[in-house]
Amino acid sequence: MSAIHLSVQDARHLQLAAQGLLAPPRRKAGPADVLATIRRMALLQIDSISVVARSPYLVLFSRLGHYDPAWLEQLLAEGDLFEYWAHEACFVPREDYRLLRHRMLDPAAMGWKFSAQWLKTHGGEIEQIVERIRQQGPVRAIDFERKGGKGNGWWDWKPEKRHLEVLFTAGRLMVRERRNFQRVYDLAERIMPEWDDGRDLPSPELAQRDMVRASCRALGLVKTGWVADYYRLRRGKYDALLHQLADEGELLPVRVEGWQHGAFVHASLSDELARAQAGTLKATHTAVLSPFDPLVWDRKRASELFGFDYRIECYTPAPKRQYGYFVLPLLRRGQLVGRLDAKAHRKEGVFEVKSLYLEDGVRVSASLAQDLEKALQKLADWHQTPLLRLGAMPSPLQGLWPEPRP
Repeated sequence: MSAIHLSVQDARHLQLAAQGLLAPPRRKAGPADVLATIRRMALLQIDSISVVARSPYLVLFSRLGHYDPAWLEQLLAEGDLFEYWAHEACFVPREDYRLLRHRMLDPAAMGWKFSAQWLKTHGGEIEQIVERIRQQGPVRAIDFERKGGKGNGWWDWKPEKRHLEVLFTAGRLMVRERRNFQRVYDLAERIMPEWDDGRDLPSPELAQRDMVRASCRALGLVKTGWVADYYRLRRGKYDALLHQLADEGELLPVRVEGWQHGAFVHASLSDELARAQAGTLKATHTAVLSPFDPLVWDRKRASELFGFDYRIECYTPAPKRQYGYFVLPLLRRGQLVGRLDAKAHRKEGVFEVKSLYLEDGVRVSASLAQDLEKALQKLADWHQTPLLRLGAMPSPLQGLWPEPRP
């Protein structure tokens, strides 16, 4: 099969189409749209930072527009989603439990997320927690009193929290629901009663193949070097598998202008690919993205495809930050045009843009200013912080910024 030739902008548009970021939503979202969006992305990464909306809620807003965040929690509580280590901690569609079950059965391969020594040292206490849950029902870490004063930071967990996390990573406990974003742990057999390892567990090779397939579908356009990161698979050569999927018709080989190596487009985007060839595939969506959005969570991919060098700085000491604590990428009509450091002041009803930065080479225009203002105002309204307070931004952009609404 001869490869189709694409421009870099075509390649961007195809990945945006796969991710649900090519065009604005056509209608008001409902609960079913939340599940459909997560299935489209395959994974929804979880992060607890709440300077603006927590990351999973913001990722959904970027694609759905105004929706009720409680719908995500309902999907988890009703069992349509489960939580596990996929890219990192993620909400995953229930039907993909089979893809991640091998990680639960071999948790020692999960690095810092699991400690065999902790399990060995505290085995008796851990089994007591399991029995408590069996007898009394689901628990939260907060249900166990800390002995010895307050904790000192994120990773200074009390022993019971560590016990629960070890059991979670080993797949013996799962997250039943979240209350105030805190995990509620229950026995896995209560949450997945239909699952049987002997009957339902795929081979490791088949699970890896299906994770690669899901990555290709979620990204829409892929290179072999991008495949492993989506599910945190082992780095390696996936050329043979991608070519096999192309031979089977699941992927379509393409050549992208200026790229040394070939790429592939998922067959589900065949209509969009035809439009790209005809020059009619356009990006019309402008959105503020989460730092943990699938579009940008792979720094190498974001750089190669969008020319956007992005690093999350919330874990960087303040003196070493270049842009700010929780910096949000700005997507505008097929390009990543900038980033902003923002904070939602919920009690005051204020959405503060501390700083807004444009990428080098971005042409400042009235249209750009209007698109960004509209996207920021929609985000502020959804946060219930409708007063947009602007800080530093490039002076040419500031001069074209629309007047604040009355």
